[in-house]
Amino acid sequence: MAALLKKVPVLIELAKPKLNVFVKYAKVELVPPTPGEIPRAIADASTKIANLQKQTFRNWTLKEAAINTIVRLEVFCLAEGSCN
Repeated sequence: MAALLKKVPVLIELAKPKLNVFVKYAKVELVPPTPGEIPRAIADASTKIANLQKQTFRNWTLKEAAINTIVRLEVFCLAEGSCN
């Protein structure tokens, strides 16, 4: 346990550059939507619902399906707050 405690300052120094990069991107990516972005998001959601009803997802490539799945999972986790 004492040996692990001695390594803590070194580990903190190693983590600082990655933490700085995280903070840099978090300031840009984790901001709430602006009022101008809300109508665009609603239009995008209604388009996606219409495409779901038409089952156009059957024509997606594997890459498109993976990206869309990941994005929806991320949105769900952020909205629910349950994916900690």
